[in-house]
Amino acid sequence: MPATSSPTTADATFDVEAFRADFPALQQDIYEDTPLVYLDNAATSQKPTAVIDRLDQFYRQENSNVHRGVHRLSQEATDEYESARRSLTRFLNAEREEEVIFTRGTTEGLNLVASTFGEMTVDEGDEILLTEMEHHSNIVPWQMLAERAGAEIRVLPVNDRGELQMDRLGEFLTDDTALVAVTHVSNTLGTINPIEELIDAAHAMDVPVVVDGAQSAPHLPVDVQALDADFFAFSGHKMFGPTGIGVLYGKHEHLEAMPPYQGGGDMIDQVSFDGTTYDDPPHKFEAGTPNIADVIGLGTAAEYILDLDWDAVEAHEDNVLEYATEQVEAIDGIRLIGTAETKTSVLSFVFDDIHPYDAGTFLDRLGIAVRTGHHCTQPLVKRFGLEGTIRASFAAYNTREDVDRLVDGIQKVKTMLG
Repeated sequence: MPATSSPTTADATFDVEAFRADFPALQQDIYEDTPLVYLDNAATSQKPTAVIDRLDQFYRQENSNVHRGVHRLSQEATDEYESARRSLTRFLNAEREEEVIFTRGTTEGLNLVASTFGEMTVDEGDEILLTEMEHHSNIVPWQMLAERAGAEIRVLPVNDRGELQMDRLGEFLTDDTALVAVTHVSNTLGTINPIEELIDAAHAMDVPVVVDGAQSAPHLPVDVQALDADFFAFSGHKMFGPTGIGVLYGKHEHLEAMPPYQGGGDMIDQVSFDGTTYDDPPHKFEAGTPNIADVIGLGTAAEYILDLDWDAVEAHEDNVLEYATEQVEAIDGIRLIGTAETKTSVLSFVFDDIHPYDAGTFLDRLGIAVRTGHHCTQPLVKRFGLEGTIRASFAAYNTREDVDRLVDGIQKVKTMLG
């Protein structure tokens, strides 16, 4: 959730302990009698019992293929699969269910757009506008497209705080721009980008916008109609859902015009050796047997999030992030990387004289799970003159006590390795 205020005490309306009790993985000890402090949520979140139980129920009682069978199990599996699509439609506030495509995750969603819509949209001599804070999955597919099309990649830079240099947007968004691809929230810095401003500026020039929503979907209410993004991709495993499943939202007019991404069963209308016609969206983009159980599990995760009091969760996440920022910033020999005015969920930092990998390994032995390295954002990390950072990333189940454990661990790292 975005940091917008500076509360000094935990928000009383959110019962974080009751919330934590929903997540079995958080109850375990690491390395004998050391309770786990899980601060790697930007990589993947833990799963609530509701999602775990739903997967178990499907495989025990409902397992069958979808969209093909007339028998009861197939019909029930199909109903649950499409019910999950309705849940994700509501989660995104999409205009219609046909705009929700199930993918393996954000990466596949972005590749799907680059390989279909991108091929239709980007021509020789065109420019594709990215930003300096993009994840590799929102860089490499566009580089591959640019190479095929003879187009050029342009990159909107960030400032020293890790914010987009929006005052320079006019230099990069030009008459040659054919497409913009931008992250909603930086997975390395936690910066919340002014996505509405970017989309409005691009659309004023009739340029479509693809949004990487992998880090925003778990922390911000997403309304694709209000955003007016042409495409929005995210992953289930970062928002309390299963791994290997995600969603690509696309405006219906785009999806109707796009060619299929893959060929096979379930994406066809009629097949003959003389030629094939394709099904309508979304099935046109869901070739073969889908990841049925995890789609249903993702639907459960979406409903789980929709049932939360967003204002209370937002206040709690703000509080934990601000407390962590204050506490870690006060430690001698620590430098924060990414100090944007509007942030969520992520605290990246480096020691003056200790390698991130060494520090992360030591913290692990204290039961504290953080991420170290370049976080699949090598251009961004290099922009700050680094090879990697230590990233503590928070979810709604994290607490000030987790932060205190992290701070104590950092002090021990300094004592032992500094």
